[in-house]
Amino acid sequence: MTELQQAARQALALMDLTSLNDDDSDTVIRELCARANTPVGHPAAVCVFPAFVATARQALAEQGLAGKVKVATVTNFPHGEADIERAAEETRAAIAAGADEVDVVFPYRALMAGDAEVGRKLVEACKRECGDAVLKVILETGELKDAGLIDRAGMLAIDGGADFLKTSTGKVAVNATLNAAKILLTAIKASGRDVGFKAAGGVRTAEDAAAYLQLAERVMRAEWITPAHFRFGASGLLGSLLETLGVEQDKGSTGGY
Repeated sequence: MTELQQAARQALALMDLTSLNDDDSDTVIRELCARANTPVGHPAAVCVFPAFVATARQALAEQGLAGKVKVATVTNFPHGEADIERAAEETRAAIAAGADEVDVVFPYRALMAGDAEVGRKLVEACKRECGDAVLKVILETGELKDAGLIDRAGMLAIDGGADFLKTSTGKVAVNATLNAAKILLTAIKASGRDVGFKAAGGVRTAEDAAAYLQLAERVMRAEWITPAHFRFGASGLLGSLLETLGVEQDKGSTGGY
């Protein structure tokens, strides 16, 4: 197995296979969950809108993936408003619907306007609603742009109780970048906290994934890179990983491999 194939196999197990589109439906989400059942392993999670959490849970169970693939969803998405009560309410509802993990958008525009405290409080409120469920905080690093702001957002999220720092919603012009990833990984290391990292948006190829894995190994260590600490949020990456691994993909199928 080549180095790229090894990276592809590793990346597949770290994926949050994602569908967050306006035209999503129960059929689309069932197809997504069928795609998660590959001959070379399965992703860590599927990530869907809150309305489809129950559908995803049922579809994963039908694929024999219940308890193996987590169901993640999004709150305060995609705009990252500074309404703490609403973000907490959405998170509470997501957990009640059966989500294992919640990806909440940090109020990044409030931080850019000089209000840092609202971000920490929003994360804190959402973490309370999550309980034992995993809370990933989407910082929208491509909009923050400035390294100091990205670092500040990361530290505020960590202080609020984030389980993961996530780069992006995938809904803006600039999403995950290696530079932003390095800033966040460095912040996690400096914090000394048990916090993970998720690169989301723009990670499309096995080569892209390999670059992030190499960066994480340099900043952290190889043993740290597990689904408990590292994720890729992507919709199109799976096809590239399977192609790299030599898995035939039925172009006419509805999503199963």
